[in-house]
Amino acid sequence: MEDQTEVRNSDFSTSMYSNLKQDEVAIVMVPFPGQGHLNQLLQLACLISSSYDLPVYYVGTATLNRQARVRANSLNPSDIGKIHFHDIPTPEFASPPPDFNALSKFPSHLEPSWEACMLLREPIASFLFDISSKSRREIVIHDSLMSYNVQDVSSLPNAESYIFNCISVFTFYCLICLSIGMTVPLEEELLKKLPSLEGIMTDKIRDRGASQSPYLDIKSGDIHNTSKVIEGKFLDLLAQVASDQNKKQWAIGPVLPTKLDRILNRENICLDWLNNQPSRSVLYISFGTTTSFSDREIKELAMGLEQSKQRFIWVLRDADRGDIFTGEARKIELPEGFEERVKGVGLVVREWAPQPEILAHSSTGGFMSHCGWNSCLESITMGVPIAAWPMHSDQPMTGFMVTEILKIGLLVREWEKREELVSASTIENVVRKLMASEEGDMIRKRSEELGEAVRQSTEEGGASRMELDSFIKHITR
Repeated sequence: MEDQTEVRNSDFSTSMYSNLKQDEVAIVMVPFPGQGHLNQLLQLACLISSSYDLPVYYVGTATLNRQARVRANSLNPSDIGKIHFHDIPTPEFASPPPDFNALSKFPSHLEPSWEACMLLREPIASFLFDISSKSRREIVIHDSLMSYNVQDVSSLPNAESYIFNCISVFTFYCLICLSIGMTVPLEEELLKKLPSLEGIMTDKIRDRGASQSPYLDIKSGDIHNTSKVIEGKFLDLLAQVASDQNKKQWAIGPVLPTKLDRILNRENICLDWLNNQPSRSVLYISFGTTTSFSDREIKELAMGLEQSKQRFIWVLRDADRGDIFTGEARKIELPEGFEERVKGVGLVVREWAPQPEILAHSSTGGFMSHCGWNSCLESITMGVPIAAWPMHSDQPMTGFMVTEILKIGLLVREWEKREELVSASTIENVVRKLMASEEGDMIRKRSEELGEAVRQSTEEGGASRMELDSFIKHITR
């Protein structure tokens, strides 16, 4: 069982939609399994519900809805309390542990949970039909990988659907270009460094993504969790590619809370420790919820951090199982005496950590990350530079954007060397360069400037807020 505190709310009832008014526009969120997907859609749900006072329904299996709630540490509990969680019975599936010795970091152990997710069309359709009968218009916002499950939207006269893209627009655009044999419009030197798509996922998962294609045209448009401030050029390029589809696009991100002052005052071992560190002196290390390191990789990382002599918080956790509430977590061993030797300089955390709050803390000066879009967007928004260490899926492209296009980070390991062991000396050198060099200071300055611009874009009159206002106006027309 995860050591996490569940958000308490007296009524997460599945019957709350019975109170819908006939003239209301109802919004239904349908996420895909996986923490990054669950989290981004819950953040959007809270943003829409709290800012526009619209009824929002979050539809998923009972297990996934519980996971979304217990890990929503940056969200205001009162905002979560406004969301109507509709629990679908969780289909049975095997929930094997991750293979931490596998050369590929793609989380193949999650495939059973993804297969089970494809059994949800009927209960989702039943819920959509019920909401449709009780509202003026029903808006379904769903992950692209749930397109098959929401296809029955097309048979409802007062419903329309929108895909919420949980990856960067740069990655999305590159995938489109490469899939149709088009060259990504980058300078020649950058084009040479662009990571290949080789090894980013298994054939089985690639086929599952392709199986969603027949149902993508049902959508009325796309919502992107990004800002024109970050990806304006690629949003424009994507709009050109999509112009013949006559589908609208909105860049409304970041959907995460950008003001965390209230939450930063709460008690937490990470935040308490950061309160006693100098400004911008701490490197935060976390590789998300789908990456497992081998014992040898853990040893090299530990040695590299120790040799760098830099302050750090290291979230040392194994990848999630398909069901995070079952099974025993792997006990990850560190080199003997490591935690004693780094005491006062480094903090190792083995439980769930409040990542947005850590990144927002004034003592945090860098983030060693797998480059999942959720993590990168949090880091960019809080003005923290990134030591990019991509593992699979969209992460190599996102890492490339962070280091080569935005120039707010350093690459730990090239994608072509993904199956090679990263040595302690390599880690030491990257950490020192990011945290204690003139080059690192320049990267941090660029990161802080971009973060400030991104946060402003979410304020009244900012680019992202105007995009969100435009989307809400469109769906409530």
